[in-house]
Amino acid sequence: MTVNNKACIVGAGPGGLALARTFKLLGIDFDCFERHSDVGGIWDADNPGSPMYDSAHFISSKTQSHYLGFPMPADYPDYPSGRQILSYMRAFAREFGLYGDITFNTEVKETRFEDGGWTVTLGTGEKRRYRWLICANGTNWHPSLPQFEGSFDGEIRHANTFRSPDEFKGKRVLVIGAGNSGCDIACDAAQSADAAFISLRRGYHFIPKHIFGKPADVFAHEGPHMPMWLTQIIFGAMLRLLNGDLTRLGLPAPDHKVFASHPIVNTQLLHYLSHGDIKAKGDIARLDGPDVVFKDGSRETVDLILCATGYRWNIPYVEEKEFSRRGGRPDLFMNLFSRENPQLFAIGFMETNGGAYKLFDNMADLIARAILAEAQGGKEAARWEKALTTLRPDLSGGVKYVGSDRHATYVNIDAYQKAMKGLRKTMRWPEIPDGHYESLRAKAAA
Repeated sequence: MTVNNKACIVGAGPGGLALARTFKLLGIDFDCFERHSDVGGIWDADNPGSPMYDSAHFISSKTQSHYLGFPMPADYPDYPSGRQILSYMRAFAREFGLYGDITFNTEVKETRFEDGGWTVTLGTGEKRRYRWLICANGTNWHPSLPQFEGSFDGEIRHANTFRSPDEFKGKRVLVIGAGNSGCDIACDAAQSADAAFISLRRGYHFIPKHIFGKPADVFAHEGPHMPMWLTQIIFGAMLRLLNGDLTRLGLPAPDHKVFASHPIVNTQLLHYLSHGDIKAKGDIARLDGPDVVFKDGSRETVDLILCATGYRWNIPYVEEKEFSRRGGRPDLFMNLFSRENPQLFAIGFMETNGGAYKLFDNMADLIARAILAEAQGGKEAARWEKALTTLRPDLSGGVKYVGSDRHATYVNIDAYQKAMKGLRKTMRWPEIPDGHYESLRAKAAA
């Protein structure tokens, strides 16, 4: 099969929708494949493998994480629920006429780069050829389940199987992991379980969802903006003033500065800890029949161990050799571009300390500009090839992140936005202007 100037987008979640809108606007021919029956990605609890649970809410506030030109509804709360986010995404797809550009109930099973292009095998067995491949399948589909020494009489499962607090009724529950989902689920356990525990390997800085009456990210966005080293000192002191000494609640003291790990934006867990509805425990040493034995020598009898222990960032339809990895995660230029293959891209394979949705449109536009440059050839393609191979922006924002796999490719949102502007300047690509997508909206409404 010959290679045509067409792109293949895999996934119609948050990143895939941003790509579809941008490609459609800029005239890039594409197919978008979604294995589920509708858009939404992980936010659709009916999507097989989705980790969405009933109490899930955005950890970014509604004004700091939305698509460009499409704010969340004014009647949404500061932190929308998972159901509201799903409704918002589907409204976005309708508003810009994207449903007709997505092939639903169609899985991409395999891709191979050969003869200057991608051979894509669909779940139907059909093979198609594309010049460019963009992976937008998301990161929270392949649970990472830890192995424990000893044997356990109760039930062990990953948090991606959890849906409702009703699952905890009549049980003694241990939640392992203090990421944002782990903290949410621990709060559900505190309310519904006969006894609830949360196991943490390290201490964390807990950021209240509201600071002086404003969503935490709005407070940060409005400033004042200071050098990161000063921000860490002042904001760290503010958190100590607001939260007090967390060790009084049984939590370990943080072993890192604030913002040196992914922020835990949660107010409720500290409330439940201070009321005795849940108890903090350290790392697990072993399992012993009905009990969990912790490294401090204490033990607790539990019925259910729920592991909120993260996910493997797999891209199962792409051969492993196509991606270099760091900490088990794709190691990409700007977390978007393969340096080894200029016809391979990814979106959404990034964690940052701010709202991602406002970044998705800029990311999609950068991918689109790179595709147009490569298609155009000549000086534009040469300039892009040089940028791809030589630019090494520092995306840390001056933060020394903790030495974990999760933070191997972690970026500071301010540093990332600065690097995007720098890339546009280097490539002479325009910024996204106000009203950029209005023509699509008008066409969809006609």
